[in-house]
Amino acid sequence: MAAQPTANPGVRLGWKAPGALASPPRLALSRSAAAPLASHSLSILPNILLYFQKQHTNAKKCLYRVGRGKFSAAAITTDDYLPMRSTEVKNRTSVDGIKSLRLITAVKTPYLPDGRFDLEAYDSLINTQINGGAEGVIVGGTTGEGHLMSWDEHIMLIGHTVNCFGTNIKVIGNTGSNSTREAIHASEQGFAVGMHAALHVNPYYGKTSTAGLISHFDEVLPMGPTIIYNVPSRTGQDIPPAVIEALSSYPNMAGVKECVGHERVKCYTDKGITIWSGNDDECHDSRWKYGATGVISVTSNLVPGLMRSLMFEGENAALNEKLLPLMKWLFSEPNPIGLNTALAQLGVVRPVFRRPYAPLSLEKRTEFVRIVEAIGRENFVGQKEVRVLDDDDFVLISRY
Repeated sequence: MAAQPTANPGVRLGWKAPGALASPPRLALSRSAAAPLASHSLSILPNILLYFQKQHTNAKKCLYRVGRGKFSAAAITTDDYLPMRSTEVKNRTSVDGIKSLRLITAVKTPYLPDGRFDLEAYDSLINTQINGGAEGVIVGGTTGEGHLMSWDEHIMLIGHTVNCFGTNIKVIGNTGSNSTREAIHASEQGFAVGMHAALHVNPYYGKTSTAGLISHFDEVLPMGPTIIYNVPSRTGQDIPPAVIEALSSYPNMAGVKECVGHERVKCYTDKGITIWSGNDDECHDSRWKYGATGVISVTSNLVPGLMRSLMFEGENAALNEKLLPLMKWLFSEPNPIGLNTALAQLGVVRPVFRRPYAPLSLEKRTEFVRIVEAIGRENFVGQKEVRVLDDDDFVLISRY
């Protein structure tokens, strides 16, 4: 595998530069040292606004600075297509509008050879999700590697997704944190740039008590529609039903992404709580036998149309069985390692990994080609022939 590139790193990949949009400015703020996020001033938002106005030609008009922190009033009209949505626009998405979603894709974040976001590839992925029938996307979740982003990058990507696609798909920003303070500030910024809902995990690693969990979610729920994410295998702590039941009466509580299993799903759906399966290999039965509304899926990055059929068209044990080998393969190593490898071999993203992630083994990469052939290449995203990449085709980035 290639070490981190220095000069002209893209040459190693054999890729032709597709004329990608310039990427966001590289900002020094780390996720753990989020000083600008410590105030309520949303100080990075003007820079985010200006960046996306310069990069995208689909906006009807641009805003131009006329003084420090000021914009020309003449440049703004009521029907301008603005990257930063107002409270009124944000609030057009009701909690019920989130509760009704059946297929939500936890979308991958692709990278350029220097480790920055590949927005051209990202936009193509989102368009593919829209065309494939996904109703929502999780931006910067576990699959999207939000934990490897600075908060500046994170909020920029949420704003970009809303600006370009927010009228065609629901944008759910992962603004959760093990720090209540960070979760509050990130959610404020996410809703300020227009996300339709927030995804919040319970505080991980340090953990907390049952009372602490309720207190944590109590601080973020007032901000807007919220999905709570229970994934004990990653956080080290299960969110007990007593906590979810206590929070279920909150007006902004949209539901739970639940990874514990069918019985937990049934426990909640019997009480009228909206649940999305967080396990692709269980989502068919969770949906049709245990009352789940749908799935928040990794597999739909690859086969959105088939996953839509699985969630919308009634019980289909044959299709579920057909997809299980792919799902098993995707999670043979911790997510998103399998997905990153698969999308690279399908030719829809560059084979660039932010460390500590590294591609699956050559044996697994070869197995993926056989899985694609069994399901049918036409069912997968992208147009290129699937191929087995060599170790040297991958670029692993540590500094970006």
